Amino acid sequence: MIDNDVHAHDASPVLPRLLTLKEVASILRIHPRTAYRLVQDGTLVAIRVGTQWRVTEGALHEYVSRGWRHWRPEPSRAKSRQYILPFGDEE
Repeated sequence: MIDNDVHAHDASPVLPRLLTLKEVASILRIHPRTAYRLVQDGTLVAIRVGTQWRVTEGALHEYVSRGWRHWRPEPSRAKSRQYILPFGDEE
């Protein structure tokens, strides 16, 4: 008997790796509650599996790349100061 189902698995799409919010928080070095807030406000795309959230690696990469595109270094806030030194011969 030939098993035809063996080749059926080859054609199935590869599912993306799903990360927990704890894993996302660890990768981004943020608190898990912050990761949850990112999902809640739609900043980080996630899916709900039962009662828990999962983030695909692709969604995490997209979130990080969006952050790099919008990041601008802050201009220096320190203004150069010019000091007037007192000299003894001025009056």
